[in-house]
Amino acid sequence: MSKSVIDKIEYLILLVSEFAARCHVSESQAYNYLRQYGAMALCERHYNIMHTLSMEDNMQTIQAYCQRKGGAL
Repeated sequence: MSKSVIDKIEYLILLVSEFAARCHVSESQAYNYLRQYGAMALCERHYNIMHTLSMEDNMQTIQAYCQRKGGAL
């Protein structure tokens, strides 16, 4: 695997972990929630921009995105 792919995977894992901690759910619940409401695809698609922003900005963005899609967390 290339370094860029590994970097993206590690970043996505970090996002899920941070989201889980922020919403007081398990990491598997956070991953399923983010995948269900399209946030995982959004993060993967926009990784090049998101990894340059603060984690707080990204948490607010993906939480708002999921809520617009019907999520309740």
